[in-house]
Amino acid sequence: MESIISVCLPENSYSICVTNNGLSTIGEKAKTLNLGKKILIISNAEIFDYYGNITVNSLEKAGFTVNYHLIPAGESYKTLDSISKIYDTALQFRLERNSTMLALGGGVVGDMTGFAAATWLRGINFIQIPTSLLGMVDASVGGKTGVNHPQGKNLIGAFYQPKLVLIDSSVLKTLPDREFKAGMAEVIKYGVIWDKTLFERLELANNLNSLNNLEDDLLTEILTRSCQAKADVVSQDEKEGGLRAILNYGHTIGHVVESLTNYNTFVHGEAVAIGMVAAGKIALEMNLWTSEESQRQYNLIEKAGLPTKIPDYLDVDMAIASLQMDKKVKGGKVRFILPEKIGKVIITDQVDSNLLQKVLINN
Repeated sequence: MESIISVCLPENSYSICVTNNGLSTIGEKAKTLNLGKKILIISNAEIFDYYGNITVNSLEKAGFTVNYHLIPAGESYKTLDSISKIYDTALQFRLERNSTMLALGGGVVGDMTGFAAATWLRGINFIQIPTSLLGMVDASVGGKTGVNHPQGKNLIGAFYQPKLVLIDSSVLKTLPDREFKAGMAEVIKYGVIWDKTLFERLELANNLNSLNNLEDDLLTEILTRSCQAKADVVSQDEKEGGLRAILNYGHTIGHVVESLTNYNTFVHGEAVAIGMVAAGKIALEMNLWTSEESQRQYNLIEKAGLPTKIPDYLDVDMAIASLQMDKKVKGGKVRFILPEKIGKVIITDQVDSNLLQKVLINN
């Protein structure tokens, strides 16, 4: 069974295909996109060991010439130096303007591949095959690509839409539990910002912290509803002129937690979970939503086995200074995405600095 979700844009619309055991169809799907013959797969060694052969074989069977480039796993390698090495392989493989880069991996691989594709020969084709839950429900959809700067996350990047996103839920069986839980943070985010029904469905689940204990129909619903939520938002605001900023719920403080711990203490979804709890507390202090709603969010994050607390050892003054480096800063003011109720958030730059300090100290 396959679900197709459309990301409808003025230019460069594309489809998200949600399947089970559908990875072997990538060749035939790519063949319908009017691509050039050369495809360069970007992955890491572990993921490629699992899924490289089936991907290469499917593409070659469909008539493509395939090569691959492996990058080290981890956020700390999401750098311009890693991008430069992708360029070296692209040059050796003689990628042309109608050639394609294909991301086979999690969010880091997807972000880097998209940025490399956006900038090689001023832009070549790009396909996403996410292999992590976070990649499936968030990073692979919407066209945000980029790498980190030592002073902040994703400060270097471009909006660049893929030609296709292929999501095969069966590949999640090789995903470590920690990474599964990290992806669940983004799923909960969609429930808070957009889809009340999804949030309530998650509340009814017996377990959210392990794929092995998740019902198949719930996993399918998680993937389709999350992708549909992101597609809806991106279709209305492709390049974050307004509405799309709500997708950063939990990310403002989450990015600070990541950068001040040098990207080696928390994985992205864990930091987002911490950021959502903090945003919920700010919203509660500002009387935007109720203590009951704040507690429901907290309970769901805990059910997913995610962290909820900013580490005590983080310096609050450094955290506040780091917030000024956030991409959403406008006119020198940090913009926060804060919940008004389950399923609805606002964007505001009216968070008092004393309140922010209070939440960061007493989180």
